[in-house]
Amino acid sequence: MSFDRSLLQVRDLRVDVGARNVLKSVSFDVDAGALVVLMGANGSGKSTLGLALAGHPRYRVVGGWARFAGQDLLSMSAEARARAGLFVSFQAPPEIPGVKNNLFIRTALNAVRDARGEAPLDAFDFLGRARDASADLGLPEAMLARPVNDGFSGGERKRNELLQLALLQPKLALLDEIDSGLDVDGARAVVQLVHKLRTQGTAFIVVSHYLHLIESLAPDAVLRLHEGCISEQGDLALARELARSGFARPAEAQAV
Repeated sequence: MSFDRSLLQVRDLRVDVGARNVLKSVSFDVDAGALVVLMGANGSGKSTLGLALAGHPRYRVVGGWARFAGQDLLSMSAEARARAGLFVSFQAPPEIPGVKNNLFIRTALNAVRDARGEAPLDAFDFLGRARDASADLGLPEAMLARPVNDGFSGGERKRNELLQLALLQPKLALLDEIDSGLDVDGARAVVQLVHKLRTQGTAFIVVSHYLHLIESLAPDAVLRLHEGCISEQGDLALARELARSGFARPAEAQAV
């Protein structure tokens, strides 16, 4: 991918979680509007990468650099990264008791709109957009008035992440196993939303092991993360090979 066109550039990123070095050296680019699939065995550092880029305080960057839309990403607060257009979905979305879903999402959306120089949405206009997006995603409208993810099933939590994505329309979205817990209709909703947002310029990093979803997304690149490093880069053929043979490679198996 061209460095000059890249929306996100990551070079030699190293991240510690507690006393453990999880990401040893990660380098890659993502162009505007591109879709990159990230694959790897459990514990290889996929979620760590997303949360470190998002600015989660538990994930300490100890080396390397990252630039997003021409800015030094790592020097920005988590809130500033979100306002700049970075969206990261949780593998296991948490509950936020006492905070209504519609208020939470409208507050986030208006903060992003302010950063873009756009006027805020009032409650009436927001609710109309949220209802339409919820219907497209198969999320019951009643979920909008409930506390964030409170009592939601696993699939409902993932659809709620998709609702936030649909309304925020970020520059770059990192989706961490967004298909986990979703039924067939939910997986189809993921594909439709991703394709729709890509036509509007949103780039994606998608963490998934589900080959059918990956094939439906038609990625521009597939990266394999192994022991904290990008060990392989390819296209859809690499995803198919990993789905068929698993993540262990002969040399790695001998080392083990």
